Amino acid sequence: MIRTRIAIALTALFLTGGASAAAKLTTQAASLTTAAAMQVAQAALAECQKGGYVVAVAVVDRGGVPLALLRDNLAGSHTPKTAIGKAWTAVSFRNNTSNLLDLSAPGKPSAGIRDIPGVVVLGGGLTISAGGTLLGAVGVSGAPGGHLDDACGNAGIKAIQGSLELE
Repeated sequence: MIRTRIAIALTALFLTGGASAAAKLTTQAASLTTAAAMQVAQAALAECQKGGYVVAVAVVDRGGVPLALLRDNLAGSHTPKTAIGKAWTAVSFRNNTSNLLDLSAPGKPSAGIRDIPGVVVLGGGLTISAGGTLLGAVGVSGAPGGHLDDACGNAGIKAIQGSLELE
């Protein structure tokens, strides 16, 4: 009886160990490089400056960690933190922040996301993807309206989009 229980336990342990060994325990994920992030930030800042807007631009990797941050010397002191928050929010929710405006409006089922620490639900946070893979996000803060922050961020993404699609 005891030998049977031991045999069953060892068999179960062996089979479980084999299943665990077969299960994949690590993953690899593509993310933006610092060089790519700088290109996005520089192009976005240049686009805003061309329009006469003084902004900060942040680019984060797929985990929401900043890779690049540029601030026009006349941009408000709140703009760097807001730009990082917009980029982090976009990558975290895998959605452009402008799309989150209506989804999280007061009275909507997702209204509570606005209460999550660090979330910035204002236009200007845009995801950066290639081949269906989220690589990071850009956040722009300081233009007179989220739609203008979006336009600058899109110009930044456009600066590298062709190269991303070729990889």
